[in-house]
Amino acid sequence: MSRVKAEKVNPPKVKFSVKEVKRQWPLLAWSLVFFLYGVIFHYLPLAGWMMAFQNYKPKTGIFHSKWIGLTKFKFLFSDKNFILDIRNTLAMGVLNLIATFFMAILFAILLNEIQTRISKKAIQTISYLPHFLSWIIVTGILHDALSSSGIVNELLVNLHIIDRGINFFAEPKYFWGIVAFANVWKETGWNAIIYLAAITSIDPNLYEAAEIDGAGRWGKIRHITLPSLRPTIMILLLINIGNVLNAGFEVQYILGNGLVKKVSETIDIYTLTWGISQNDYALGTAAGIFRSAVSIVLILLANYLARKTGDDKLF
Repeated sequence: MSRVKAEKVNPPKVKFSVKEVKRQWPLLAWSLVFFLYGVIFHYLPLAGWMMAFQNYKPKTGIFHSKWIGLTKFKFLFSDKNFILDIRNTLAMGVLNLIATFFMAILFAILLNEIQTRISKKAIQTISYLPHFLSWIIVTGILHDALSSSGIVNELLVNLHIIDRGINFFAEPKYFWGIVAFANVWKETGWNAIIYLAAITSIDPNLYEAAEIDGAGRWGKIRHITLPSLRPTIMILLLINIGNVLNAGFEVQYILGNGLVKKVSETIDIYTLTWGISQNDYALGTAAGIFRSAVSIVLILLANYLARKTGDDKLF
C-alpha cells in the first residue's frame, strides 16, 4: 500500500513591533481579558492553600490563624480512610479513562463509516445528548435500571441468566463497573466529536489511493484513519491523564451507601466530609492540594515519556 507522509510546515515567525501590535490590538485586547480572568479566578484563589498549613478558623481568617506546618498532611497519610480513598479514586479514575477514551475513539471511527448522512447525523445527535444531563438525572436512571426490580434484573431473570434479582448497589464488586459504565454512557458521544473533526480533516485522496491498492474498510481504518488520529489521541491522552484523580464526586456520592462505602468514597468526598461536615477546612485543603500535586506530576511524567518516545507532547 502506498504511504503518503505529510510534510511539516513551519509557521512564519512574526516579529514583535509597534506596527504589529497596532494591527493585532483586538486580539491582544481579548487575550488580556482571558488572561485577567485566569489570574483572578484560577490563580488568586490559590492563596487559600495557606489554610492547609494553619489551624484555620473562619473567625480568625487566613492571616491570623496559627501556623502548624505539615501537621495536617501527616494526619492525612496516617489516616487509613484517606489511603483507601486514594485507592478508590485511582481505580475509578483509571477505569473511567480507559473506558471513555477508547470508546470515544471506537465510536468516532464506527460513526464515520456510516454512509447515510441522515442516519449519521441522527446517531451523533442522540449519542451526545446524555452529556447535557446532570449527574442527578443520570444516577436516577441508573438506580432505577439496576434496582432489584429494575429492567436489567428483569432481563437477566427472563433470559435465565440468574434466578433472582441482584442488588447491585449492595455489592462492592459491582460499584466501580457501574461508575465506569455511567461515564461511558454519558460522555462517549460528546468526547467523540473532536475525533470526528480530526477524521474529516484527513485528505480523501489517501483513502482513494488505499482503495486502488486493494484496501478494504479495515485496511483504510488501520493504515489511514488511526495513524492520522495519532496526534489528536496523544494530546488528549496526556490531558486526560492529569484528570485521573478527578474520578468524580456526584455519582459516587449519590449512589454510594454504607454497604459499598469502602469502594465508593473518593478524595473529593473525603474533602467534603472533613472540610464542610467536620469544619476542618485545613484538612480538606490539604487533601485538595495532594490531589492537585499528583495530577501535575502525572501530566509532567506523561509528557516526559511522550517526548522521549518521539510522540506528540503538550510542551
